[in-house]
Amino acid sequence: MTNRNDWYSPGLEHIWLPYAQMKTLPHPVPAVATRDSILTLEDGRTLIDGVGSWWTSVHGYNHPALLAAAHAQLDAMPHVMLGGLAHEQAYRLAARLAAITPGDLTRVFFTESGSVAVEVAMKIAVQYALNLHGQRRTRFVSFTGGYHGDTFATMSVCDPEEGMHSLFSGVVPEQYVIDLPDSEARLEALDRLLGERGDIAAVLVEPLIQGAGGMRMHSPAVLQALRIACDRHGVLLIFDEIFTGFGRTGEMFAAGRAGVTPDIMCLGKALTGGVTPLAATIASAEVYSAFHTDEPAHALMHGPTFTGHAVGCAVANAGLDLFETEPRLEQVRALEQALTEDLTPLAEQSGVRDVRVCGAVAAVEFEVDFDVEAARAWFISRGTFIRPLGRVVYLTPSYVIARDALTELTGAIAEFARTGG
Repeated sequence: MTNRNDWYSPGLEHIWLPYAQMKTLPHPVPAVATRDSILTLEDGRTLIDGVGSWWTSVHGYNHPALLAAAHAQLDAMPHVMLGGLAHEQAYRLAARLAAITPGDLTRVFFTESGSVAVEVAMKIAVQYALNLHGQRRTRFVSFTGGYHGDTFATMSVCDPEEGMHSLFSGVVPEQYVIDLPDSEARLEALDRLLGERGDIAAVLVEPLIQGAGGMRMHSPAVLQALRIACDRHGVLLIFDEIFTGFGRTGEMFAAGRAGVTPDIMCLGKALTGGVTPLAATIASAEVYSAFHTDEPAHALMHGPTFTGHAVGCAVANAGLDLFETEPRLEQVRALEQALTEDLTPLAEQSGVRDVRVCGAVAAVEFEVDFDVEAARAWFISRGTFIRPLGRVVYLTPSYVIARDALTELTGAIAEFARTGG
């Protein structure tokens, strides 16, 4: 086994970690191997992963089919640019995504990250209005509690009160960030806004679950109301399914569980099962038709260097095979039942504000703030890897996690609720 001092200690002097104050951050735990739902640390300890590597490893770590697909593509051709060239994996994946996404979502644009996939969706929405009607619609409606990425355009549609991006106010564009229309009054406010403002290109929402905002959940009726409002006012509807896509809510897409088809859908994270970066923006045939003309200026002007990355697309194709050949959605529904059974009783616990479960997502929200870093360390001391978000302790495990491993995770959360860690 590699000696920790060979890489870890000197590396800490040079690496810049995400969402971290490097001066005061407790040292991350060094991981050296993964398998199924287990993280192996350098000192030999193992942790049950409750968050699925930022919600990506839905098939479990090191699934042999995903690794085999990556190895085969690496041997043949790791990547070629899609500017003037083509390769089978990207074309095949685009066709498969068009086939399984709802409605007439048929045109797929590949990127390397979820944030950029949302950026592309926003660019499409702005250019759609310009191409089709010659209108300059440059602003968006998004919702409190929402998160859509860390790039500049996506920061603008995140909840400004969440604090993550407040440092950049005045730099990012100002958008209309309002409450989700989960009541008659809020729906009327949305309708007034869409009716009064002619500069809105699209409404952008995380369907059913707002992930990074604390696993806040809303009903399908909210999405149905958004669809009706957008259609009434001629505004596009964008679903950010970076988190919810590929089975997380119990259906392949949250759009399907809600019975609502957006005009544009963004996908990522679980698309490759956490093996490689890859994301996608999928537009409806109607939206795409505004770009498919004889006018060169109508083309979408976006081109990531690694768009349609061959290895990523090969792994994603293998992942779609697993959804077809292994009972992933049934596993998610079983997880939903198990998480509900294990965690719902905590709603009666003193200090617990709410318990929420949807598909392979569970959240226990507490009444008061707690030391998040101390809580993370406490969970590690219990053999689990769980990373709270503010007052919320949540689980987004692999769909294939063993029941006894899941019980260890939910048991740790129950103990934390009783003792405060």
